[in-house]
Amino acid sequence: MNSGSGRTVRLILRAEHFLWFAGFLCLGIAGAAIVESHVFQSTESAAFDRALATLPSEPASAGASSGANAAHPSAASALAHGGVLGRIEIPRVGVRAMVREGVDDRTLGIAVGHIPGTARPGESGNIGLAGHRDTFFRALRDVRKGDVLTLTTLAGTARYRVSSLNVVDPQQTEVLAPRAVNAVTLVTCFPFDWIGSAPKRYIVGALAEGSLQRGGR
Repeated sequence: MNSGSGRTVRLILRAEHFLWFAGFLCLGIAGAAIVESHVFQSTESAAFDRALATLPSEPASAGASSGANAAHPSAASALAHGGVLGRIEIPRVGVRAMVREGVDDRTLGIAVGHIPGTARPGESGNIGLAGHRDTFFRALRDVRKGDVLTLTTLAGTARYRVSSLNVVDPQQTEVLAPRAVNAVTLVTCFPFDWIGSAPKRYIVGALAEGSLQRGGR
């Protein structure tokens, strides 16, 4: 084997070793993110359930304009504690996640994020929530009109029913505009199987029904 061939083989082996190292590094980073998400959800869900257990169960009006923080003073402390606002559930498709304030990368890596500028969970108006299509909102691809969605805060549990499913451009932010009715708007990237940054947004709209139930029940 001449020196040129030997040099080529060494370069190929080094490139192979680098690719293996990069692959394991990526797997390690992804694994750490999954663990962090699981720990956050488990810890905050347990703390939230303990807080719910201490609350009275008398009913309150769902249309109260003062919102969750005024309905029970503990709701304000929940927002201050890591920005956790409550829990979203869509039982038929298995969505169950804690909701945290904000839509930055770290927040969306560990929770469903509340979109700033929209009504907060427990308040009247249009509540905007965002989640990654490959984690907390993966199951939105299976959501149907008529599915039940619940948002639980320390003020109680509000029930919504899915009324619309749409695909929009990222610039179509009017889906998050204030509304005269109480609603929830869920936002995730689309298509669900797209590799990389997806070009569209999948929007699930749900309208409130019934009354707010105190005590998270």
